[in-house]
Amino acid sequence: MAKSLSYKGIFFAGGITMMAGFVDGVGFLHFSGYFLSFMSGNSTRSSAALATGDVNGWLLAMGFVASFVLGVILATLISAKASRFRRPRVMYLSGALLLVAAILGSSGEIATACLLAAAMGAVNVSYTRSGEVSLGLTYMTGTLVKLGQHLAGALSGANRTLWVPYAILWAMITLGSVCGAFAYLQFGLAALWLVALGMLGWASLGLIRERRLIIGAR
Repeated sequence: MAKSLSYKGIFFAGGITMMAGFVDGVGFLHFSGYFLSFMSGNSTRSSAALATGDVNGWLLAMGFVASFVLGVILATLISAKASRFRRPRVMYLSGALLLVAAILGSSGEIATACLLAAAMGAVNVSYTRSGEVSLGLTYMTGTLVKLGQHLAGALSGANRTLWVPYAILWAMITLGSVCGAFAYLQFGLAALWLVALGMLGWASLGLIRERRLIIGAR
């Protein structure tokens, strides 16, 4: 990642990651400890629910996982057919799903949560290389492993800064979660309007950046 993205690119990706953290912060509080961008957590919750006989809890967790995967499928199909501006298209899709979720709010409940999970699945397709996701935006376990590896390398005399981009991504999703939790406590599910408009605005910024790169390459 450090070789493929500039620091400006890392901060752009970090903005997306921060919004994913925001969604998880809102969702974790409103939906009693379920995750909307972190599907490993939901997979664990589904197993615990099944073991304790909580069928509804199992169905809820599996519904979020399925919605996340559906978002990935939709974004992959959209980006695969695009010759240019793949990343902004995917981000606009995620923003549109977030916007519908904000409109539904508490009147939709489960539908709102599934739309949020789908939006998070979609936005993970923002960074792809040769058709494969090259940068995970809503799950940090792999990022923390890379962070630890590069910190170990720095301590043993290797490149001293390769760990920084991974630390930035982790910090951004953590900051986003804090902001989402506080926003939910203040505004309830109306806080989703903030992240929906934020994602659409970030997608527009991404579109402008890519247009400038294309014009500059001519």
